[in-house]
This record gives sequence, C-alpha cells and structure tokens, in this order.
Amino acid sequence: MPPRRSRTGPSLRALVLATHAGPTVAVTTVAGLLALAAGVPGGRAALVTVAVLAGQTSIGWSNDWLDADRDRAVARADKPVVQGAVAPSLLRALAVGSAALSAVLSLALGPVPGLLLLVLVASGWAYNAGLKRTAASALPYVTGFGALPAGVVAAAPGTPSAPWWLVTAGAALGAAAHLANAAPDLEEDLATGVRGLPHRLGARVSAVACAALLGAASMVLVLGPEGPPGTAGWVGLALAAPAVVVAALAGTPRFRRAAFPAVMLLTVLDVVLLLAGGAAVT
Repeated sequence: MPPRRSRTGPSLRALVLATHAGPTVAVTTVAGLLALAAGVPGGRAALVTVAVLAGQTSIGWSNDWLDADRDRAVARADKPVVQGAVAPSLLRALAVGSAALSAVLSLALGPVPGLLLLVLVASGWAYNAGLKRTAASALPYVTGFGALPAGVVAAAPGTPSAPWWLVTAGAALGAAAHLANAAPDLEEDLATGVRGLPHRLGARVSAVACAALLGAASMVLVLGPEGPPGTAGWVGLALAAPAVVVAALAGTPRFRRAAFPAVMLLTVLDVVLLLAGGAAVT
C-alpha cells in the first residue's frame, strides 16, 4: 500500500527534495560565484543567482512530475511522488510557475544574458520531456552548461563575451554530470524504456568518458586563461584528481552513487579557485 499523503498537504521537505536539491544548490552556487568572478555588480549578481535558482527548481519539479509514472513503476522510494508526499499535478503547476519566474528574472538582466540563461532552463526541460530517452541525451547538458557561464558573464557591465575556455569547461562538466547522474539508475531506466547515451555506452565506458571529461575540464580551466597557471590553478588540478578517480570507478556498483556528487563538488571548487586565483573571465 502506498504511503498516505498528509491531509495538510505536501511538506516543505518533500517539495525541496523534488527540486533535486543537491544539483539545484550546486548550479545556483556556481552561477553566483561566477557572477562575482565576472565583476557583475551586487544587485545584478543577486538577480542572476535568483534567476538561475528559479530555473533549476523548475527543471527539478518538471522531472519528478514527468517521471512520476516511471518512478512508481520501478518503486523509486527516494522520490516524494512515489512516497505519496506530493501530487504530480502540484509539481506541474510549480514547475511551470517557476519556469515563468525564471524567464522574467533572466530577461530583466537584458536580452543577451537573459536568453543565454534561459538556454539552460530550456535544455533541462527538453531533457526531461524526452531527450533523455535518445542517443542525444547529453546534448541538453552540454548546451545548458555551456550557456550558463556565457549568460552569467554577459550580465556584467558592457555585456562581455565569456572566454572560450570557460564555455568549453562548462560544456565538458555538463557532459560529465550527465554520465555521472545516469550511473546509479541504468538498470531502472532500461526497465522503463529509457535508452540515453550512458545506457548505450554501458556503465564502464560511461565511467571512463566521465573521468576523461572531468580531467579535460579541469585542465582547460587551469591552462585556458592567459599567462602561466597560479597557485590556485595547481591546487584545482590536485583537487580534481580524486573526483576523476571516483568518476572512473562509477562503472562499478560500489561507486555509482558517489560519481555525481563528486562532479558537482568539483565544479563548485573549480569556480571557487577561479575566484581565488583572480582569473579574468571577461
């Protein structure tokens, strides 16, 4: 018998869990830190951060809404919908409302940064709506995470363009995040007809590809900026090594659930070190 939904409605905890809180916090934090590194003024940096947060919550809620039947079919006990803690119809309303809020906030920054930030939101929705089931499942991650730093940098005075190395690293980290995120659920996904790129590659090949992308992204972030790498850059490479090892081991059941948190943590650390090292991102 499924758990009963509370008569008082869904709890705040259930709604937060349905946003996919870990990735949502990580991506929002990266956006806020990048805004500081790019010299975005305080008020606009806060607007960037809130716009990205709204977009990420919309993506998380839309995922749990659109996947409700599939999650029930494989008894995903970690999902609030499966627990009976929140109704898919409520998640649909929240997802649409949050996406609309993200659009308003993003475009308030101006057409260029606004549209670039909305590429991330549109990519997440496209993934949830069906691309996750195709060989092109990595495309939304590559596109969205490449557009994120471009949009954040464009929010700075003068609407500057992000340097090539920052966009390239973002795209590579996005692809790595996709491979790592899919790793724990490959069998359940296949049972419900999801055959994205990680499912076609298999667990071991996906793990190796994820590790290679993580390593490449870190190298680009360190060696891409003009001039020799500083201390912060070398520290970043040293910190990347454990995450790369964990990602490479994601092909084994023991490490599958550790790979995605490792990717997210490394991404945040990379941006922190960019900020500490004073690399010019505009």
